[in-house]
Amino acid sequence: MSSETLKIFLAMAAYMLVVIGIGLFFAKRAQANSENYFLGGRSLGPWVAAMSAEASDMSGWLLMGLPGVAYWCGISDAMWTALGLAIGTYINWLIVARRLRRYSAVSGDAITVPDFLSNRFHEKNKVILGISALFILVFFTVYAASCFVTCGKLFSTLFGFSYHSMMIAGAVFVVVYTFIGGFLAESASDFMQAVVMVIALITILVLGTISAGGVGAVIDNARAIPGFFSPTAIATPVVDANGVQQAADGVPLFGEAGSYGFLTIISTLSWGLGYFGVPQVLLRFMAIRKEEQLKQSRRIATVWCVISLFAAVCIGLIGRALFPTEASLATSSGAENVFVVLSQALLSPVLAGVIMAGILAATISSSDSYLLIAASAFSKNIYEGIMKKNQADDKVVMRVSRIVLLLIALIGIVIAWDEDSVIFSIVSFAWAGFGATFGPVMLFSLFWKRINRAGAIAGMLSGGIMVFVWNLLLSPLGGIFSIYELFPAFIISCIVIVAVSLATKAPSREITQEFERVASGGK
Repeated sequence: MSSETLKIFLAMAAYMLVVIGIGLFFAKRAQANSENYFLGGRSLGPWVAAMSAEASDMSGWLLMGLPGVAYWCGISDAMWTALGLAIGTYINWLIVARRLRRYSAVSGDAITVPDFLSNRFHEKNKVILGISALFILVFFTVYAASCFVTCGKLFSTLFGFSYHSMMIAGAVFVVVYTFIGGFLAESASDFMQAVVMVIALITILVLGTISAGGVGAVIDNARAIPGFFSPTAIATPVVDANGVQQAADGVPLFGEAGSYGFLTIISTLSWGLGYFGVPQVLLRFMAIRKEEQLKQSRRIATVWCVISLFAAVCIGLIGRALFPTEASLATSSGAENVFVVLSQALLSPVLAGVIMAGILAATISSSDSYLLIAASAFSKNIYEGIMKKNQADDKVVMRVSRIVLLLIALIGIVIAWDEDSVIFSIVSFAWAGFGATFGPVMLFSLFWKRINRAGAIAGMLSGGIMVFVWNLLLSPLGGIFSIYELFPAFIISCIVIVAVSLATKAPSREITQEFERVASGGK
């Protein structure tokens, strides 16, 4: 290990010690009871709620996945995805946050998303609770796998270590950290990650632009590549049989630009629909200290999101200008290392180490969020709520959650074993799963009095199942079926919810009165 690499490693180690310290600081409070462990006792302030929601959502995907897409095929995919996410962030905080914070407290003081949905319809046999918990287990296992891929890629790129050993080491660290601190530690560390992430993105954006010769030089380079700088086309790198981009005389080769039509743009913008159903964000709405603080949180979250997404997309373009034929970036999977390559080239070893630690810590704090929510879905909702019918001892529930957490981590490692995995693709599938399964039912539950339990169950099943059907069976057919699976699955779920609710018995007077009380301000 060279002296520069050693400095990067030491800076990363120091940063991670701070993250561990946060976990230890909150450990005693987190272990007090399951509500503190899973929701922090509804004690988040507006800054922590906003920043931790965005950091846990974006994670290492923002620093590696999104710049990688922009580097590999230009701005269209990355730009429309970023725009959809920015719009979705604002609307979610604007219309969902306040109503969910109020409704989750009124409806049985729910501390998980499955809890809320089950309580919303006054379930006795807990079908909604079981279905929603199972979908959370499935999709968060996939999400956790994407974080493990990020850990493996980061360390193998930086230090030349084995991808598999580093991926496993990252997973072990995540499990240990989640055991220690629970929701409060995860939220506090996510707040710190959000600050580091936006500083890192802006720093690399500014230094990279200067190194590339200015904004004009970056744009000119992008325009010289067919479809690379067009919002209605997409660049097509020329690759060999192994997926490695070819070059001639130091210039990367691209074929004719591919088309990026209106339907594709709409489906890519639909990334924003996912926000209505992702538990890691919805939990922050439920956990904020006071409902009145959500307005401030909305502004903080939106500004952070817009700045970070813009910088991430631009960094992909800057990387293509500065490192057009870099060997480590010559595949669609390798392109996701562009932020790492730029950081090493533009910063001193110590600063680069801090930035790399930011990627690692953001990934770890996000994956512990995913593991925590998935574990709570089983231990609180399936084990305690269904198997033990709310008679389980609180300490036993927490013990079960840790066992489940270990099992989820092991499955995530198996999913992440392929070192050619593309983070963007893994995240997009899990994001679609949450958006289509929980987004429509959450919106209708909060804003439509007529939705009933049958409609909610049918909507969740149709949305979640359609994500698998569209991605695995229909998408390979191409044409209109190549659109992002979240869009059709979300629409189908909405249609099914309305149709089934209207065709079956209306909700009871007790349920509608509770809805009206929440709609009128909880009075």
